[in-house]
Amino acid sequence: MDFTAGHFPVDLVLLGLIAAFLVVRLRGILGKQTGLQRPPVGQTAPGMPGRKPSAPVIDGRAEPAAAAERPLPDPTGPVGLRLARIRERDRSFDVASFIRGAEGAFRKIVQAFAEGDRTTLRANLTESAFNAFDAAISAREQAGETQRAEVRTILHADVVDAALNERAGLWLASIDVKFVSDQISLVLGRDGQPVSGADATTELADLWTFERLLDAAGSAAGPNWRLANARSA
Repeated sequence: MDFTAGHFPVDLVLLGLIAAFLVVRLRGILGKQTGLQRPPVGQTAPGMPGRKPSAPVIDGRAEPAAAAERPLPDPTGPVGLRLARIRERDRSFDVASFIRGAEGAFRKIVQAFAEGDRTTLRANLTESAFNAFDAAISAREQAGETQRAEVRTILHADVVDAALNERAGLWLASIDVKFVSDQISLVLGRDGQPVSGADATTELADLWTFERLLDAAGSAAGPNWRLANARSA
């Protein structure tokens, strides 16, 4: 490449702009990379490491850590007191059991997304969340892309916030859970070549909001806890 006066390095500028675009795109994914990429497992797939936006993927074969090992919020702290309000409204609510169920939902939902299983997604997501996931699946299908993924472990599943609000005579309970997991995630294009991701384990952080409607008596007024929102943490 000629760097003499009068020769502007256009190719370098273009490469810089492309790199900046990819960085912004990858930072907006569902599940932000939080640590160093682990050593590749087997052959490392070519292509840009990272994940396609709104593409949580998980295989579901790895065993989750025991829920009893998960730290629970301080019952005297702000989050603990909000959880206590939910417990007052719903006597069947138990934080440890909720976390255990949330981990199972995390694996089930991201696997269903990777497989394009709309039936499972519709049963476990709120209507607005389902519409977002459905649109992402449709875009992937139209582009002829496929998802390959594997979750190695869920490192953390922490309740970071909770709320209980009245809505048209009902009570809406919501709980935010931060998941940190080791995953392998790869998106392949129509030609079988990598579009994003790599066959290497990466630590990702996701913040999911689960919701449940309760009636005035404290009983579930609708389906059990459902995913209402998912974003990178």
